[in-house]
Amino acid sequence: MLEALSDKLSGVFQKLGSHGTITEKDLDDAMREVRIALLEADVNFKVVRQFIATVRERALGAEVLKSLTGPQQVIAIVNEELVNILGGSQATLQLASKPPTVIMLVGLKGSGKTTTAAKLAMHLRKQGAKPMLVAADPYRVAAGEQLKSLGRQLSMPVVEGSDGQSLTQLCAASLAEAKRQAATVVIVDTAGRSTIDGEMMSEITAMRTALEPDEIILVLDAMTGQEAVNVAQEFHHQLTVTGIIVSKMDGDARGGAVLSIRAVTGLPVKFIGVGEKSDALEPFYPDRFASRILGMGDMLGLIERAKEAISEQDVEAIEKKMKSRQLDLEDFLLQFQRIKRMGPLSQLVEMIPGMGQVKRQMKVDDLDDGFWKRAEAVVYSMTPEERKHPEIINGSRRKRIALGSGTTPQEVNRLLNQWKEAKKIMQTFANNRSGFLNIFGGR
Repeated sequence: MLEALSDKLSGVFQKLGSHGTITEKDLDDAMREVRIALLEADVNFKVVRQFIATVRERALGAEVLKSLTGPQQVIAIVNEELVNILGGSQATLQLASKPPTVIMLVGLKGSGKTTTAAKLAMHLRKQGAKPMLVAADPYRVAAGEQLKSLGRQLSMPVVEGSDGQSLTQLCAASLAEAKRQAATVVIVDTAGRSTIDGEMMSEITAMRTALEPDEIILVLDAMTGQEAVNVAQEFHHQLTVTGIIVSKMDGDARGGAVLSIRAVTGLPVKFIGVGEKSDALEPFYPDRFASRILGMGDMLGLIERAKEAISEQDVEAIEKKMKSRQLDLEDFLLQFQRIKRMGPLSQLVEMIPGMGQVKRQMKVDDLDDGFWKRAEAVVYSMTPEERKHPEIINGSRRKRIALGSGTTPQEVNRLLNQWKEAKKIMQTFANNRSGFLNIFGGR
């Protein structure tokens, strides 16, 4: 997510910082590179033009030229203006004064509405709500079955229409069922089409009248780039959308849609989808998002994930092992299984200030779920002595371990090398005051 843009901006500011003090030419050169980076990230060109003009004007007005802290001041101004483009502050869901709160999810076909509905329900349940899902897409084959399957996985009630029932009748029946079940939130997954047309809008408008929703949330696919902005404008014109969820952010290395939507449409981004799992939906914080773009990390987000996923006892166990520098293979797997509850390691590393480059140098993306399944099989095929002292594993031992784990000697060797690299990251967390383990100090 945003990796390409973050890398390019980091390079621009690293070069700017190497000057010590900066001249107007240095500033203009840096802004030219920033403009190119934003345009390549698929940010709307009008947004880019205004952004560059504002940053340059503020930088000159703040007298950063020839100042010893000039480069840092420019970065601070860029960060502030990115936050402004993204909306300034977090936009939360508007809840009904009297339950249930009704949320309509709308969007084009393939934008990810159904999975987003389940993720949003999961998020709201964690906040203490009692959600109910409504399958209101009669056109896509098995759309209702998909939502019901997700509902079963999450132990979430799902209402769908019966034969001969119109969508407006389904809306009325859903509200009645929500009251019967004492649901506090109703999330309605509506139908999408390949393009916006009159029939689609007429149908959704009728549903809006029947439901009187508190929120009409547009789900946009991040991978559609600037087209997502055009879609947002059209939906907002027709329906008066109240907010946006940008899905599939984990699959979009550019990120231009998020940087353009608020500035062009005025609509707030309320959540972003960052993966396929049911908990891979994050509230959108403009300041944290801007920090991640600039490689400054997101420590607050990391703290929140950690407190949800790891107990104090777990933290103490991890810290003790890492500080003793005696983290063997078995300990490593046990501790990492705990950390994995927070999400993919690649995402966690991005949230630590200054760790973006470390992530790429150590190939953290290689440490996926498949890697850890193979790692468990390999480690549990080792003797206790080999787990504690991997350095004794020679060629014959490697062959035996491979046979027992259903892997090859080459895979065993590669895993051992990857483990050494991952261990470096874990020890960096333990030794760095801004690192992972020290975020628990306020508990």
